[in-house]
Amino acid sequence: MNIPNILTAIRFVFVPFFAYYLYNEQYTVAVVLFLLAGITDVLDGLIARKFNMITSWGKLADPLADKMMQLTALTILTMQEIIPLPVLIIVVAKESFMVVGSILIYKKVNFVVQADWYGKFATVVFFLAIVLTIAIRSGRFINPYTDVVVNIAVIIAVVSTLFAFFMYTIQFRKLTIKSK
Repeated sequence: MNIPNILTAIRFVFVPFFAYYLYNEQYTVAVVLFLLAGITDVLDGLIARKFNMITSWGKLADPLADKMMQLTALTILTMQEIIPLPVLIIVVAKESFMVVGSILIYKKVNFVVQADWYGKFATVVFFLAIVLTIAIRSGRFINPYTDVVVNIAVIIAVVSTLFAFFMYTIQFRKLTIKSK
């Protein structure tokens, strides 16, 4: 196991701790854990590419670790009635499509689907929206505009997720047509 894969594994370990602190409304600790997970994500990608340490396990586990953190955050924030349920439903639908589609593409044409720029963009935008939401919930940044800022950030994140969903649908369709 190389350094990028260890960093990815650390993100998996962060998930239950992050969930515990977020669920118990200890927002400062939760946002720190979420930020640390984001830093390990950036580092593992940079190290893997720079030192040619890209592995099949890393290609699969890295986005899974990201999605586990993201879905954990969205699920708990939805339970706490901070994020509306339709946001969670949209993200779960997109991620379910990605998992099922990736498996089918792999079985059909032996191709491992990797994140494209639009998927990475959507992940970063949602990461920022979640950090902003949790940071504001910590009580340190509350002002008359915080709800508006959070709502705008979440809307931009949802739109970017829907865009990525649309683009991946086109990509999957092209791959399946090529294989016929």
